[in-house]
Amino acid sequence: MRVVTWNINSLRARQERVEEWLAEVQPDVLLLQETKLADDAFPALSFEALGYSSAHYGQGQWNGVAILSKVGLDDVVTNFAGDVEPDPDARIITATCAGVRVSSVYVPNGRSLDDDHYTYKLSWLDRLVAHLDADTAPGQDIIVGGDYNIAPDDRDVHDPSKLVGATHVSQPERDRLTALEDWGLVDVFRQHHADDRVYSWWDYRAGDFHQGRGMRIDLLMCSASVAERAQWCVVDRNARKGKQPSDHAPVIVDLAD
Repeated sequence: MRVVTWNINSLRARQERVEEWLAEVQPDVLLLQETKLADDAFPALSFEALGYSSAHYGQGQWNGVAILSKVGLDDVVTNFAGDVEPDPDARIITATCAGVRVSSVYVPNGRSLDDDHYTYKLSWLDRLVAHLDADTAPGQDIIVGGDYNIAPDDRDVHDPSKLVGATHVSQPERDRLTALEDWGLVDVFRQHHADDRVYSWWDYRAGDFHQGRGMRIDLLMCSASVAERAQWCVVDRNARKGKQPSDHAPVIVDLAD
């Protein structure tokens, strides 16, 4: 079972790229973020023609998350589950695919440490843990994949000295990732690449991709039972190349049956 997370940064602008990539890579489950589409504009029929069921939670020109699956798509939940305070933005969608409870998440950026959006980001991550409590149990097969807008540690940024006092690397943000790990989730990429400096996002400006100046902020956080099945995990840098790519690359994990 191949599961992928990818912040596509506008599906309207990159649908052709996504369809070509699906045909080439053949994931069983694809978690998309930043579709930037309303639900009625989501190209479900196009994905169905490629063999994928889909569920989308969007709001128009901002945010938007989706799940595409070849292996079943059941029990869809949009926004946070249970009695967790709903989010005003379309940033999380959850479904069951081949027995695995998967969520596609687009964590708020945070902007700067003194911005209200940063406080919102921390609150959002706290509510994500509460969502897991409401929707799942630690012993379940779970994947929470998406654009976390957090580099887990200094291995995950090109030059940590340039990000001191900035979002994506602050201790409170990283503490929220630790809370997810304490809940029972594993950063599956790090499980397979203990010391590699590999990135999943590069700023469009100043040739950062070609200069290798990036961050690893797109994560597949998996329950222990899923992490144990993981055979291989990689960032698909090729998808960041070519004409008008997203600024993010897909992160892929292959799971044994």
